[in-house]
Amino acid sequence: MYEVSRSEIACAIVEYLRKNPHAQDTLEGIAEWWLPQQRIKASKAKLKEVLSDLVTRGLILQSKGKDLQIHYRINDRKLKLGETARRK
Repeated sequence: MYEVSRSEIACAIVEYLRKNPHAQDTLEGIAEWWLPQQRIKASKAKLKEVLSDLVTRGLILQSKGKDLQIHYRINDRKLKLGETARRK
């Protein structure tokens, strides 16, 4: 694994969520499980910035779980709009 750019991290997260549309996890879970599967290593600070940017852009959603931690998941509406646009 190697340290990558913010855009590579963002692409890896979105790609992971496209392949696993029901996935949902915390920052720690994403760092521990999602990114290593794609051979990506990122500091938690950089990962937090990327997640914040993806939320701002509406690509992923965040919500507070019963464990009081922030959980991230795909924004289904954005995903469907993006797939429709690619088909045209």
